Amino acid sequence: MASMNTIRLAAATIAAIVSSSAFGDCRDDWICVDAVDQGGNVELRAKNLQDYPVTYTLRVRTRYFDVTGPKTVTRTLGPQESARVMLLNRADERFEGHYRYFYEWTVGDKDAAHDDDHVYALPYARGKSYRVLQGYGSRFSHTGLEAYAVDFDMPEGSPVHAARAGTVARLEESHSIGCWEDGCGRYANYIVILHNDGTTGEYYHLQKGGALVEVGDHVTRGQKIGLSGNTGHTTMPHLHFAVYRATEWGNTQSIPVRFHSADGVVMRPRHGARYQAT
Repeated sequence: MASMNTIRLAAATIAAIVSSSAFGDCRDDWICVDAVDQGGNVELRAKNLQDYPVTYTLRVRTRYFDVTGPKTVTRTLGPQESARVMLLNRADERFEGHYRYFYEWTVGDKDAAHDDDHVYALPYARGKSYRVLQGYGSRFSHTGLEAYAVDFDMPEGSPVHAARAGTVARLEESHSIGCWEDGCGRYANYIVILHNDGTTGEYYHLQKGGALVEVGDHVTRGQKIGLSGNTGHTTMPHLHFAVYRATEWGNTQSIPVRFHSADGVVMRPRHGARYQAT
């Protein structure tokens, strides 16, 4: 069992130290920051390289530059969108300006308006039921940003089904390691599905080769999408599921959701309970 935001699989950190000359940092497959020379001043621009919304936070430190606006910004870029982050104005013509920036990002929209009336399917096959290892607010690891995640006691190889329709934005299925030490999070296999309201449904700890969909696929509610496992920062085989809204510094905030079950709507999944999917 693990906190997804400590894993930070959906985030990237970039740091650059440059002079006032033009500079572009496009090391990532998702988001780039370009520095555009404007006659001594510098425009920092961010570009989303993908077909899904990306939320980033960027902080700049400067010497001999004045910054137009705040030095730390958090914004969402739409699919393939490019936009100014900030303008650095030369403060003293006698000295060459220097600046350093850092940024982190995650998939999704920070202003996503979740439909709280929507009721989700349980993330496994109809007729199946699995014990809840951690429900909302579990003190073991479901606190803070992970307060509304649910861990289901699913044996390795159990079919995982989409709790809500959407588009596969990211996935990882190459890992085979599960452990609890620091750094184990990088070994998690996962599927991230972007919903039409800008939130994401995220399914973690899948087995190696356990993704049954591809990035860009549209999936329907209840569709089989993967196989559960025991990879990443985990103490035992299980499925970690939550719905998230993007927030600052590459983090995501879990959102409370309701689930359909054979016995009615589950408002707050409880530790130790078993819910039959319908």
